[in-house]
Amino acid sequence: MNEPTTSLLTRRIAITRMAAAATAATLPLLAAPVQAHTDKPHVPKTGPVRKEQKDWGIAGDARSVKRSIEVGMADNMRFTPARIAVRQGEAVKFVVRNTGKVMHEFVIGTKAENARHAEMMVKFPDMEHDEPYMAHVPPGKTGEIVWTFNRAGEFEFACLIAGHYQGGMVGTIMVAPAGKA
Repeated sequence: MNEPTTSLLTRRIAITRMAAAATAATLPLLAAPVQAHTDKPHVPKTGPVRKEQKDWGIAGDARSVKRSIEVGMADNMRFTPARIAVRQGEAVKFVVRNTGKVMHEFVIGTKAENARHAEMMVKFPDMEHDEPYMAHVPPGKTGEIVWTFNRAGEFEFACLIAGHYQGGMVGTIMVAPAGKA
């Protein structure tokens, strides 16, 4: 073997070893779950629920609830069911169960509002927020939201923890106009 060929082969071997070492060092990082929000629960709600009209409705009153809807959240980044139908004016209690091993959220909103919020969560994953249309549910736990859908339309529920929304953890709420089913 001549000198230039040996030198080139030596460099290729060195580059291959460096690439293998870099890959081995980063694989554990890629396998780790996203820790946005951490797994500690948010500070418990205190005082009265703030009732603020949103495009998708307003915080409901537990005494006016006629129907409860159970929603499952799992680490496969899916909700069950993924589609919910309600009527305008209906107050619904969502019982949200996290069957996974990481924190999940159930956030009601418009598609545009949830997309904006999800972008913020990617930039600021430890951002704390607590609104009546959100439930932050630790692994193996259950959360609840009481919401009145006083506007007809198509809305969405989503997990806005960094990476979850982008992974498809989104569902649809269809609110039929009053008087229609």
